[in-house]
Amino acid sequence: MTAAQAPVVLALDTATPFLTLALAWPGGERQVSLEVGRAHAERLAGATRELFAGAGLPFRADRIVIGTGPGSYTGVRVGASYALGLGRVWGAPVVGVPTLEALVRGEGRQVVSLDARKGNVYAATYEVRGGVVAGVVQPPAKQALDALEAGRGEWPHLDHGVPDGLALLRAGVDHGAADWALHYL
Repeated sequence: MTAAQAPVVLALDTATPFLTLALAWPGGERQVSLEVGRAHAERLAGATRELFAGAGLPFRADRIVIGTGPGSYTGVRVGASYALGLGRVWGAPVVGVPTLEALVRGEGRQVVSLDARKGNVYAATYEVRGGVVAGVVQPPAKQALDALEAGRGEWPHLDHGVPDGLALLRAGVDHGAADWALHYL
């Protein structure tokens, strides 16, 4: 789907301790990442409405992008349920993208990871072009942090854990999957 076919796109991710939202429309884009811990359910609806209001847009999108995790069981389900509900009401498709793709920054090959506890991470290695994952070098998988560090070579390792809503949104527009599944820690 091109930007002309989907002029308003909403992206949301609730897989991490951050509530990450992004909105793009022909006149601009906005994003927000709020550290909410486990309060996604309490904050998601209000923060989404505030995002639309701040953009001066009616509360409606033509496409929704959801971060599919990995993340906490409750966290990813809250986001997915909300996205699917909005998609049904708005008649908008809901496409999924791994949350790890929202961690990419800049250009080139890079390793991104999220803490999976007990010395483990969920990590992937991506080739990034134009701020979007253009290729998967190593797909998302759980592994020991020590093994990741030993095997990543000279590629940068981005492990800051704060998803970028616009990176998620762009990935969803570029290659979001209609047949997505949720992934848990």
